[in-house]
Amino acid sequence: MSKLYSSFLILLSVVLFSSGCANGYGGYGAPKQVIIDTQGVNMDQYYSDLADCENYARQIDVASETTEGVVEGAVVGAVIGAVLGNHETAERSAGAGAVLGGVKGNKRARIEQERIVRRCLDGRGYNVLN
Repeated sequence: MSKLYSSFLILLSVVLFSSGCANGYGGYGAPKQVIIDTQGVNMDQYYSDLADCENYARQIDVASETTEGVVEGAVVGAVIGAVLGNHETAERSAGAGAVLGGVKGNKRARIEQERIVRRCLDGRGYNVLN
């Protein structure tokens, strides 16, 4: 198996794994639990508002952001590898860049989702503590 083919399989695996993990908010809450001051709060209304806010956050396409990060990282890695070495170095650097870029894109999208949930709850009058 050629090194290029191996690099491609690794890159494809990373994209598929990242996309599978990155379908937005999984389950009930935000990736990091939102903590509010519950004094005087109708918790049934809060859970309804939280669900609404999470739906807004799902508009951030985590899978797409992750894939964009993979592509950007691969390009940057390949360029750096080509400048510093030969085509083998470029291939390895592209693979490493793809992984790092995918992780960065995924993290950036999830942080934005968390911000959206917190801003939304704050806008609805909840005292968000974290």
